[in-house]
Amino acid sequence: MNKFITFEGVDGAGKSTHLAWFADALRQRGFDVVVTREPGGTPLGEQLREILLNQPMNIGTEALLMFAARLEHIEQVIKPALSAGKWVISDRFSDASFAYQGGGRGLDWDKLSQLEQWVHPDLQPDLTLFFDVPIEVARQRLENNASLDRFEQEQADFFERVRAGYHKRVRQNPQRYIVIDAAQSMDAVKLKLEKIITSIRYE
Repeated sequence: MNKFITFEGVDGAGKSTHLAWFADALRQRGFDVVVTREPGGTPLGEQLREILLNQPMNIGTEALLMFAARLEHIEQVIKPALSAGKWVISDRFSDASFAYQGGGRGLDWDKLSQLEQWVHPDLQPDLTLFFDVPIEVARQRLENNASLDRFEQEQADFFERVRAGYHKRVRQNPQRYIVIDAAQSMDAVKLKLEKIITSIRYE
């Protein structure tokens, strides 16, 4: 049985690094895995990503563009891959909109819920791995990055609100999440991921 798995976390949590390893580990088990990301994943989505990460805009515009890119992503990549029996692993999905636009920007949670119901009423990840890390640790990891996008350039209090937004989503959907202590060493996190792969129900 194929799965739709998402990786979430604040910028600097290290999820993207571990996502590549996770996908390779699944491939080694013989699964056909599609790796994708949000915003992005399609030609249109990647163009919207460039705008979203670099152009200042109203928070409502930001949320609408995120979900516009997501709708294209679902219809062009995620649903076709799942229908073909492939596993899909996405670097971010709708939880990121609730965390960043809801928690970080302060956009009304109910508006985001309405967008979620409109864009993917019948689709949720089978599993979401939330890489949780203290904000000071995440900020330290970003210090060596010479080209930060407009989200990564936000102040620590913004990311505290984003992190709180993620925790709110976890409380609302506890059965879907595994929270990973991303402040640990890479080896410790990898060990946790190995246990998760072993525990996934494959039937």
